[in-house]
Amino acid sequence: MSPGGAREALHALGEDVLAAARVRLELVSVELQEESQRQKDVLRLTAVAVLFGVAGLAALAVLVVAAFWETHRLAALAAVTGAYLAAAAWAGLRLRERVRTSPPPFSGTIAEFQRDLDMLRGPQ
Repeated sequence: MSPGGAREALHALGEDVLAAARVRLELVSVELQEESQRQKDVLRLTAVAVLFGVAGLAALAVLVVAAFWETHRLAALAAVTGAYLAAAAWAGLRLRERVRTSPPPFSGTIAEFQRDLDMLRGPQ
């Protein structure tokens, strides 16, 4: 191979490597934007759910206690408190499971980089 041919081949290889790196960085950028948007959506929905959930539960607690005020006020308070604690425990367990089983951020990008590394290393 002539020195000019080797230089051209090296130049072409460099361009290919830079093009692949650019594609991977674009993938990281897209995933970062998607993750950011997803987190914002989750935060908004969580805030709305918490706001209306607390308002509804407060109204329910007042309603139950007022309905049983004359006869079983302590039992009504205990039942409402128990229901709230059970709901909180259920939500906490679900949250813990969701966090434990959710895929790591940028898993697509990491997998793509791994495929690139495997391809560069060749068959072993």
